[in-house]
Amino acid sequence: MRGVELTTTDIAPTDAAMATDVAPLIRTLRPGLTEDAFTTFATRAHAQGLVFTAGYDPVGTCLAVATHRVLATSRGLLLYVDDLVTAEHARSGGVGARMFAVLEARARAAGCTRIELDSGVTNHHAHRFYHAHRMAITALHFGQAL
Repeated sequence: MRGVELTTTDIAPTDAAMATDVAPLIRTLRPGLTEDAFTTFATRAHAQGLVFTAGYDPVGTCLAVATHRVLATSRGLLLYVDDLVTAEHARSGGVGARMFAVLEARARAAGCTRIELDSGVTNHHAHRFYHAHRMAITALHFGQAL
């Protein structure tokens, strides 16, 4: 799997690939998100600047998806990664690292000084991945259900 070539492309909510390629992978991270709820989310989030980037192998199989947006913050311009997910059969094969490299390149091209993301406190596999990519835990994220 490490030698698999990965081509990335941005997917708009109106593209068929949003339902066939992006949604199934995002829904592995968010199992409570129904098909209809995903469609609503994708349309609204895209209108707010969320970019859906899919990574494909040479035969056209979607192996990974990253959702991200550039934000102007009091800490400077940053690329915020909402989701980064690799298809289960492609994990530990370098696909996630390739997607992360794409995100880094996009952040630099946009003039960002940082990449930031949140990760669930029990997602230890993801934490190892982020640490391996020189990311540091710099804050705690708090939330309250309404």
